[in-house]
Amino acid sequence: MVKKVDVVIIGAGTSGLSALGHVRKRTENFVIINDGPYGTTCARIGCMPSKMLIEAADIFHKRHLYEEMGFKLNGTVEVDGKAVLKRARGLRDMFVSSVKRATNNLGDKNISGRAKILTPNLVEVNGEQIETKAIIIATGSTPVIPAPWKKFGNRMVTNEDLFEMEDLPKSLAVVGLGAIGLEMAQAFSRLGVEVTGFDALNTIGGISDPEVTASVVKILGKEFPIHLNSKVTLEEDGPERIMVRSGDIEVSVEKVLVSVGRKPNTAGLHMENLGVPLNKMGIPEFNENTMQIGDLPVFIAGDVNTRVPLLAEAADDGHIAGVNSIKDNIQSYCRRTFLGIVFTHPNIAAVGTKYADLDLENTVIGSMDYSGQARAMTALQNHGMLRIYAEKDSGKLIGAEMAIPDGEHLAHSISWIIQSGLTVFEALELNFYHPVTEEGVRAALRVVANKVEKRESGPEIPVCK
Repeated sequence: MVKKVDVVIIGAGTSGLSALGHVRKRTENFVIINDGPYGTTCARIGCMPSKMLIEAADIFHKRHLYEEMGFKLNGTVEVDGKAVLKRARGLRDMFVSSVKRATNNLGDKNISGRAKILTPNLVEVNGEQIETKAIIIATGSTPVIPAPWKKFGNRMVTNEDLFEMEDLPKSLAVVGLGAIGLEMAQAFSRLGVEVTGFDALNTIGGISDPEVTASVVKILGKEFPIHLNSKVTLEEDGPERIMVRSGDIEVSVEKVLVSVGRKPNTAGLHMENLGVPLNKMGIPEFNENTMQIGDLPVFIAGDVNTRVPLLAEAADDGHIAGVNSIKDNIQSYCRRTFLGIVFTHPNIAAVGTKYADLDLENTVIGSMDYSGQARAMTALQNHGMLRIYAEKDSGKLIGAEMAIPDGEHLAHSISWIIQSGLTVFEALELNFYHPVTEEGVRAALRVVANKVEKRESGPEIPVCK
């Protein structure tokens, strides 16, 4: 007998759990199917364990500031790599346990197994067929390892097994300097590992603004070598090492962290049974404001749809898919202003429209070099670059890229300004205290204001109405 439900959710990651929260508000007649470990990518192998490592690395790194701050360090401080990684795993397991509570009490509504889509209204798992009014596909993604590199076995690591290492390696090559690669490169370097970073592109940390990129390379390049525009080849260098080559550069390392991209988890899902065209990644077209695939009762959310591989976006995808899977009429939702943060020091962030996507002829840019920013100087963090973008004719703020101290917080403030649709003149009417790093944002805004064609005169104070 075929089981009948209102909604089938495939995947219990961030998107799937976000969808589940909304589905349960309208019906208890659902199932959630998950293949593999529970606990979400963020909690298990992503944003949470990585931040634990970053915090440990930053505390240890601050010893370099003691002398300039007026401190004298008597004796030595050493890194216990095994203890650092053990702590990261312990906190990781706590976060994972917390996330698992969302599915632990679901009984037979929670099915462990690999789902197969038979039709837009029929799913099979563990030999059982389930008829459904709607399907939510939220199966996530997996890091890519080039096929020829798999022969190196456990000398190759990704974020999926990085935190399972018992001890820190003595040397590490990081191939791919996006968010994950760059964060881990700096953290491992600060913990005393000999790190070398490579990226095939001329960008770093997801930044496309050339001035911000140059600033990042200059700052982080003082901590570990960075090689951009680098095509990497790997060779055996004895039983326990790998030779990493790029042009004239040769580095022999114990481990290679591969962070060159992710692929959607669609193996065995049989998306072709939806009866719609699939792209080269095996993903159908969908509406990002409804998460619906065509006019089917099928929704695709999170990393599997390859739209924006960020937790906040995956969660929003899940919220939209969950609501629309149980509504009689599909609702279209506006997406929030884009916000991406890399937790290096200084923090790297992109907000709204990136430099690479600007219409430069109709855009004005305000820059702020944080080397002279007063509050940053007091903390010995005075480095980095902020660039803010606005429409040339109206002054409406549209985006920013940055590598600055407190960037994780300042990027939020800028994103709220952009999402509120404010012009640079309206933004300058907002309150800026002294002395704070936010004053650097105001300095950049003032540069933008002076370049806008429709300039507004008067003090940066709201007019009483």
